[in-house]
Amino acid sequence: MNKRILLVNGPNLNLLGVREPSTYGTDTLDDVVALAERTAAERGFDVRHVQSNHEGVLLDAIHAARLECDAVVINPGAFTHTSVALRDALTGIALPFAEVHLSNVHAREEFRHRSYLSDVASFVIVGAGIRGYEFAVSRVIDLVAP
Repeated sequence: MNKRILLVNGPNLNLLGVREPSTYGTDTLDDVVALAERTAAERGFDVRHVQSNHEGVLLDAIHAARLECDAVVINPGAFTHTSVALRDALTGIALPFAEVHLSNVHAREEFRHRSYLSDVASFVIVGAGIRGYEFAVSRVIDLVAP
């Protein structure tokens, strides 16, 4: 198997750089993907990226990762607070995964404080902006290729 990380970005993350820059910053999704790819490449890994506003597309990508990837880095966006299906998919594939959020979700609206993924994630990074993706990619590689 190729050494590969699945990078998953959920709903509205295609609007990075445009949507609420005071909360999410001015970096774009292309910037996020490029940073993840550079970070992974330094350690001999590839990145497969998927972004969708549709839960089923994300589920299918996660299911495929079981046979194609070594780990997952996911920013589930609003699905963080609603999707048992994403949780089940991630636990079902039995790969280490990181949950990443650009903003500090714990300093935001109360409904954003509950994640369906955090307690089953290998680790969680919040509030580090796009650097959180860099940290997450580096750390999941540590977990699968120490």
